[in-house]
Amino acid sequence: MNIIAIKGRLVRDPSTNTTTNGVTVCNITVAVDRAYSNGGEKQTDFFDCVFWRQSAEFVSKYFSKGKEIIVQGEMQSRKWQDKEGNNRISWEIQNAHAEFCGGKSDNSAPAEPVSDFHEIDDTDSSLPF
Repeated sequence: MNIIAIKGRLVRDPSTNTTTNGVTVCNITVAVDRAYSNGGEKQTDFFDCVFWRQSAEFVSKYFSKGKEIIVQGEMQSRKWQDKEGNNRISWEIQNAHAEFCGGKSDNSAPAEPVSDFHEIDDTDSSLPF
């Protein structure tokens, strides 16, 4: 089983692109504070996350640098070569799903207007509360 869930803040604004097949892909980096410190100094880990399709559009629309986010996905390694020809391995959270967290002012999505709202007459004794 390969499932990872993290909660942290975006290090920079999401980077969104479209593949040659027209699939939306979004990359973010999330800073996650560790539960402990090293001699009073806070420790932080940084996770690269990759979102596809609707999840990519959601993250690019509603999140920005500094916003809190919860990410769940699969941890995957990717092998590549750097400019000097050295073999490297990068770890990313793939097939990710994102959720809001934090305060309303921290992650404010556009609110849908409520048009069918009606005041309730609180003097009506037939109400069950």
